[in-house]
Amino acid sequence: MNSEITLVDVSGAPAREQFVWPTVVLRKPAIEAQIERLASIDRPADGRRAAAVNHPMNTGPVPAYAPGIDVHIIVLKPGEKSAAVLRNSSCVDMCIGGSGVVTTAGKTFHVEKFDVWNTPSMQMQTVENNGNDLFVRLSYSNAPLLERLEVHYVNDKPQIAAQNDESREMAAQQRRARDASTPIPIGSDGAQMLGYEWLVDIDTIDSKALHWPWKDIAPHLENVYGMDLAYTGRHLYVLYNPATERRIGTSPSFFATIAKLPPGKVDKPHRHTSAAINYIMWGHGKSVVNGEKIEWAEGDLHFSAPGWSVHNHASREQGFMALTIQDHPLHIANESLLWQETLKSPILKLGTDLGVQTNLSAIAE
Repeated sequence: MNSEITLVDVSGAPAREQFVWPTVVLRKPAIEAQIERLASIDRPADGRRAAAVNHPMNTGPVPAYAPGIDVHIIVLKPGEKSAAVLRNSSCVDMCIGGSGVVTTAGKTFHVEKFDVWNTPSMQMQTVENNGNDLFVRLSYSNAPLLERLEVHYVNDKPQIAAQNDESREMAAQQRRARDASTPIPIGSDGAQMLGYEWLVDIDTIDSKALHWPWKDIAPHLENVYGMDLAYTGRHLYVLYNPATERRIGTSPSFFATIAKLPPGKVDKPHRHTSAAINYIMWGHGKSVVNGEKIEWAEGDLHFSAPGWSVHNHASREQGFMALTIQDHPLHIANESLLWQETLKSPILKLGTDLGVQTNLSAIAE
């Protein structure tokens, strides 16, 4: 390795043109074939039969379907249980076949087809197939981003002592170190200087593993499915995790939305810096992404919105339903979420600028 530091003159240099991965679709038959293959192999030591979906433009260091998002197809055979793992990446999962039991941070819940749940960073999780069929899920994480930063912590033999209620109460009653570090105001616009204690004793947010059962979600989707085609917003609900606060996420990095579009709905071309991956749960339709027309149907996995690509989606005669994973909250935290609702609309920085206004109030009257 060349250890010599160099200085590069960038005076007057133009901005680098961004390299956008093209839209691609992993078809249902390929997913089904992979599920069958995983079920046929010997059980791995960690109990995790998994295949990562890799975009043809990805150059690593790990498989990824979008530059900062991986999607794993994970299969458990009846009676199998995955080993606990501890990692600083976070996940959002959807069951697409069978059923099982998820245990995270002492919390256990039953999941079945189209249930969604999140796994917070540094919380151990085990998944068990207690049914008679294959338990299959799609698992999305921000691991590719952390891998590119060379900071992805993974411990496959975690041993963390559980913090009991008494120790939590004692910690809450203790005087915080930063209480002795008085902020120093600088100027009159709110700037301050803070001591070291403010860097290492940050206010906490209770980040929980949450579960969105399909049986509770499905009835509400009829509300958006039945909306007038003149509605200017998207026919969807976000699966909201309160720990993400103003980032409106399912995890700190991703939102998961479930959309149910009525027949004949055509979105206006739009774009955003967040990438999007759609799993088609029902129905079929088409998209145009950067001028490329592409069709998809139930069971397909569509990388539908490469960052800042102009795109739109349209439903066919029955409509369609889809889970969308998008790294929207990550961009809000980075103050990098640019959004253009139509190509005639201004480019907004969501979270700072006044957001997109729809005609929901008029439609609802």
